[in-house]
Amino acid sequence: MSDPNIETVGMDTLIVRLFDDIDEEHMPWMLAADHALREAFGEALIDLVPSYTTLLVHYDIERLDLQAARARAREALTGLTPATSGEGQRHVIPVWYDVSVGPELARIAERLGVSQEDVIARHCARDYSVFALGFAPGYAFMGRLDDALATPRLKTPRQKVAAGSVAIAERQTAVYPTLSPGGWNIIGRTAVALFGRDQEGYSLFRPGDTVRFEAITREAFIEQGGDPAPLAERGDTPTEAQR
Repeated sequence: MSDPNIETVGMDTLIVRLFDDIDEEHMPWMLAADHALREAFGEALIDLVPSYTTLLVHYDIERLDLQAARARAREALTGLTPATSGEGQRHVIPVWYDVSVGPELARIAERLGVSQEDVIARHCARDYSVFALGFAPGYAFMGRLDDALATPRLKTPRQKVAAGSVAIAERQTAVYPTLSPGGWNIIGRTAVALFGRDQEGYSLFRPGDTVRFEAITREAFIEQGGDPAPLAERGDTPTEAQR
């Protein structure tokens, strides 16, 4: 890792840039920087938000001025070593993959010239790193997706995407934690709660975690408390394949 770049983006906010490109191999460094910065800022820290290659540090200007904040950040990152592997949690998320709740499943299979079962197998074949949380509370950006599954976002986002919808876009995958708009390609649904007051930090996932998806039957999905209502019945904008 090269020397971090510390950027001032506000009177009480810094961005620490560790890398220029996205790579799972960078996650141990990002986790180590997250821990070191939290320790260094202590009670002066208001919030720290890690992302793919950067960490946003929001600090209390009544405790630290800009010069002192930059000094703390620089000192915290001096001699930084990557976190040991396995520090994050590993989650296995059961998913019901079906065109009724994942309308883009058929389109992706047709584009690849393979069966829907093959698309499902590819999506379930690897562990995904949680790079960052954003867009909506509990929404985790995960990657990297199999090259063959990489699919552009929808040209027209849906007005409503059901909670638990499993989606892909480009080389990332995610799960919508709550009912919300969304422009990713929906391929299935899980009954696992990803966001709530009973979750630590209100989110099941945290940066540095790994996620493996596991295909289950409709019956198992319902037994787990899942809602099998087709996506279009929720007032969503139909996809081209549904028209």
